Amino acid sequence: MTGMRRYLLLAWVTAGLAIGGVLALLGDHRAAAWAWSAAAAPAALHVGLNFARSLMGGRLGVDVIAFAAILGAVALGEAAAAAVIALMVSGGEALEAWAEGRATRALTDLMARAPRRAARISGDAIEEIEVSAIRPGDLLLVRPGGTVPADGVLEDAEAILNESMLTGEPLPVEIRQGGRLRSGGVNAGGAFRLRAEREAAASSYAAILRLTAQAAAARAPLTRLADQWALGFVAATAVLAFAAWALTGDPVRALSVLVVATPCPLILAAPVALVAGIGRAARRGIVV
Repeated sequence: MTGMRRYLLLAWVTAGLAIGGVLALLGDHRAAAWAWSAAAAPAALHVGLNFARSLMGGRLGVDVIAFAAILGAVALGEAAAAAVIALMVSGGEALEAWAEGRATRALTDLMARAPRRAARISGDAIEEIEVSAIRPGDLLLVRPGGTVPADGVLEDAEAILNESMLTGEPLPVEIRQGGRLRSGGVNAGGAFRLRAEREAAASSYAAILRLTAQAAAARAPLTRLADQWALGFVAATAVLAFAAWALTGDPVRALSVLVVATPCPLILAAPVALVAGIGRAARRGIVV
């Protein structure tokens, strides 16, 4: 589901829950139940489709618990509970979409700061080249305010660099002749020359971009753990729900177990925290 659809789902569920609440306060409980059921229906469909895709992929996802909880609540006449579960699901989905959007924008900004062109010194001439054309041993000129295009060794007496995007250090760093320069640093002093040690694609800044993109695409370890134990978790939940029903004779007790076991916070907390953290770290040049 795209980010916009997640936001629309949250808006629909929130509106339905609010309308149902107003109708209940006015004493029209039948209409309130219809409003809550209508609010929960799209969320149930979304969770059900996720469950079906998991089964088609040969695995059992924990989404089945939320799906069963919503359907069970509606079947038992607890439409308000169904709407609340739907709000949990849709709210978590929207929060995840928001965090993903933040991380994507931060990564896009990071990529936009990457140097595109470099000034290569060839004898007495200076030629503008694409950074992809930089080769080890090339003598490069970095002008004031310019970005170091590749890792290399300083040829001049000194260079003053702003490496906040690489290290998070806000103060300029002074490099002496023979010192190593990392790509991505911004020249905060006068022009200087550097001898490239490697191609731009193998530079520090390129590595930051690659690792940040890979980290953003990876699933959180806690999410993998939840997926790994999904079958046992679902089975244990089903047994507890059946036991609660059998011991009390009240199906609402079984529904309570399903609601409590709905793992929306467990599933969504890890990716939201991870993706948001990656986005914040990327803006500071920190690779997670």
